[in-house]
Amino acid sequence: MKTIALFILSWAAVSGDSRFSCQVVCAAEITVEKSEQGAAVKIDGKPFTEYVVKSGTKPILWPVIGPTGKAMTRGWPMNDDAPASEKRDHPHHRSFWFTHGEVNGVDFWSEGSKAGRIVHREFAKIEGTPVPTIVAVNDWQDRDGKKICEERQTILFGSDDGRRWIDFTTAMKATEGPLTFGDTKEGAFGVRVAGTMKVDAKQGGKIVNSEGQSDGGAWGKPAAWVDYHGPVEGETLGIAILDHPSNFRHPTTWHVRTYGLFAANPFGLHDFAGGDKNVDGKHTIEKGETLTLRYRVLLHKGDEKEGRVAEAFEAFGK
Repeated sequence: MKTIALFILSWAAVSGDSRFSCQVVCAAEITVEKSEQGAAVKIDGKPFTEYVVKSGTKPILWPVIGPTGKAMTRGWPMNDDAPASEKRDHPHHRSFWFTHGEVNGVDFWSEGSKAGRIVHREFAKIEGTPVPTIVAVNDWQDRDGKKICEERQTILFGSDDGRRWIDFTTAMKATEGPLTFGDTKEGAFGVRVAGTMKVDAKQGGKIVNSEGQSDGGAWGKPAAWVDYHGPVEGETLGIAILDHPSNFRHPTTWHVRTYGLFAANPFGLHDFAGGDKNVDGKHTIEKGETLTLRYRVLLHKGDEKEGRVAEAFEAFGK
């Protein structure tokens, strides 16, 4: 299960949607194989990431290894021996995930006693050629095990000189009845950056978005992309999340915090507007309908300029 050199992916072949096409350059050998925890992704024989089917109450990707071989997302709580720079807060912030704090009234964001859970049902695809791909089917259930909806995650992997990326698509299908995504800041597609990268570590970490807003000023603001960069073991590395132009409410709003949380959230408009009673970001799809959201996570060297984040967004949009 491997891919090498240049490939061109027709998005229709993956998602069945003829609107999309993307070109991906893979300068290294990437393999995807089943593992004890789910599915392991390697680049030139070394770990890139792993799809863990159950961590806490959901599937996640962890670890996430950047272009220089260093882990770029927080190791705790998956690793009890994570360094002291990994603050022991928000145990539901598990590396790389998709959840939301209110779906038909059920909290899938937290891990409390009343929280729902996202249960991995099966892998629909694990392959390395022609495109390194994981397709996973998950059931979203309330705390009593009642199914709320079905999710299909499609995850693609690529790299070029000095950068790696993960293309993540979630298709949320209202299989049981109408499906409402509530207005809450606690969502939705997110990562938790390495402890030394966060702004609050005061080691040079910085948040920058496509509109030029930075650090705390980027919270709750709409933007096509957000970049979070800072030091990791002596060098500056960055993680950017790109919101595809076809996404619901693009450019999305961002639940991005100086303590290291970094999430795209198109539903939290009321919270992001400071609790304005005239703003309601909830969204409902009817039974049988599907809401699809697509993001690219770009792992790069340096800041957003060295990582060519704006250029990457233009390419992703095409």
